[in-house]
Amino acid sequence: MAWTFLIIAGLLEIGWAIGLKHTQGFSKLWPSLATLLAMVASFALLAQALKTIPVGTGYAVWTGIGAAGTAIIGMVFLGESREVLRVLCIVLIVAGVVGLKFASTAGS
Repeated sequence: MAWTFLIIAGLLEIGWAIGLKHTQGFSKLWPSLATLLAMVASFALLAQALKTIPVGTGYAVWTGIGAAGTAIIGMVFLGESREVLRVLCIVLIVAGVVGLKFASTAGS
């Protein structure tokens, strides 16, 4: 269950990272409230996951999901650069997250 919490927390991190753009510096009420709610939920689920997942692994996976997911959404929906090197770096982040998951499972 901890890994499910961690994955959902990572997805919520993507949501609040993208949400920050829409808050316009927290000057828009509803995007700001939605972003803050996603932040709180993301941190709460991360905290639950870290009860059983090692903190180094959990935090790295959480930030990896958030970083890769936010970058992908930026490319697909926000017109951000799709350079080959940028895509390769995202692939490396995903590979690292998957590697940490398998290393954590093998060590327990």
